[in-house]
Amino acid sequence: MRYQNTYANLDTRLYHEQQPTPLDNPRAGHFNEQVAQQLGWTEDEELMDRWVEILGGQYVPDTFKPLSMAYAGHQFGQWAGQLGDGRGLLMAQVLDNDGQPQDLHLKGIGLTPYSRMGDGRAVLRSTIREYLCGHALTQLGIPSSNALGFVVSDTKVRRERMEAGAALMRVADSHIRLGHVEWIASFAPDVLGEFTDYMIDTYYPECRDSEMPVLAFLTAVVERTARMIADWQLIGFAHGVMNTDNLSITGSTLDFGPFGFMERFNPAWINNHSDHTGRYAYQNQPAIGHWNLNVWLPHFMRLEGVTRETLADCLAPYEATFMKHYQQGLCRKLGLPHEKESLTLAFEWLTLLEDNSLDYTNSFRALLGLVAPDEHPYEQHLLATMTMELDQQAQKVWQDWSICYLAQMELVSFEQAINDMRTNNPVYVLRNSMAQRAITAAEQGQFDEVDRVFKLLSDPYRAQDIAIDLDIAAPELNAAQMPISCSS
Repeated sequence: MRYQNTYANLDTRLYHEQQPTPLDNPRAGHFNEQVAQQLGWTEDEELMDRWVEILGGQYVPDTFKPLSMAYAGHQFGQWAGQLGDGRGLLMAQVLDNDGQPQDLHLKGIGLTPYSRMGDGRAVLRSTIREYLCGHALTQLGIPSSNALGFVVSDTKVRRERMEAGAALMRVADSHIRLGHVEWIASFAPDVLGEFTDYMIDTYYPECRDSEMPVLAFLTAVVERTARMIADWQLIGFAHGVMNTDNLSITGSTLDFGPFGFMERFNPAWINNHSDHTGRYAYQNQPAIGHWNLNVWLPHFMRLEGVTRETLADCLAPYEATFMKHYQQGLCRKLGLPHEKESLTLAFEWLTLLEDNSLDYTNSFRALLGLVAPDEHPYEQHLLATMTMELDQQAQKVWQDWSICYLAQMELVSFEQAINDMRTNNPVYVLRNSMAQRAITAAEQGQFDEVDRVFKLLSDPYRAQDIAIDLDIAAPELNAAQMPISCSS
């Protein structure tokens, strides 16, 4: 691998150098060959032979420079003060096969100075959920951290019950969060200029060509964040805990806790068991992204040439960027051009889904069974299942809408429309029930179901023979979608 351990060269107040605390008897859970190849990991015989020891914290290659990061953040809208890597270590930074920076971050590997009241460990169930979700979002084409693999161990970890300790090697283009700047502003303001230069030079080098590189950088972060959240909304993904310490400066999805993929469509869905006010409900994610950036940006007023007015200009593109990306994506999901008539049909369609609690993923995919039934028998089945759930009044709404939709389809390129629908409406997302079945088997020492779900999510836009009916089954009508705890 091509190592580039630059974070360890920054001001030492920003991190704590330390070794991982090994897990007891680590064993292979799953290994992501695709990520390993992209990193160049597979080209190093030692890394391949000893990957379980490395992820278990028992062996640290000489080329690694493990450290825990300090950062702060706003959690549920309130200033939380110093946070930091409480159970994870940035083990190494590398350039991947495309020359892009990637962080190797080992999660669940012991106490750090930032652990607060935690034990520095992660349990198997949350490790599997993060492993599968990062993989799922990546294969869906949504910027996200991924993972090299995970291990399970004999180390016992107490949560609501005693559970098996595990560790995950998370791979992300950056682990710098909005909260890093918040920490610097509170505890080391003299470092802000140096750190901002580092963020620009490492992750946004194109901004150096701008007359005001700092402002160009801030605008780019705003726009990338807006596009990421639009991608979440389009696929029905709810992050669940959009604190400022959980948002990356690169607009890449980071930190999978109480996440969920929408099943029966309910924009007000709250998937975090601890979110009592619904702050991070699915429909609130775009506004929360804006709120987080609005809290983050003023810290840069310490830098020369950055004023409240110029920061307002940096934040201004957020709404337009989000709306354009979301609306274009919504039209592609229907196979229609980005026009007023298409958007009218799209929002009428979403209203139909919401009013009848239809499955979000299956219903969008089912439209292929309406547009080209002879070519899409699987989608025809989805369409039949969907329409059977509609009462008489809803059937009339559906019939009227489908007539208008098919009429609009006659005005566009059929081939292009089918391609857009196939490549923007997945057959499979990581439903909570899928993840839970994999977890249940893994807790019994069986990882075949983790592997099957992993393979299924590797090609989410195509119906596969390894799938079972439960992979696409929506919850019972009117059944509450399962909220997820932050406990991990």
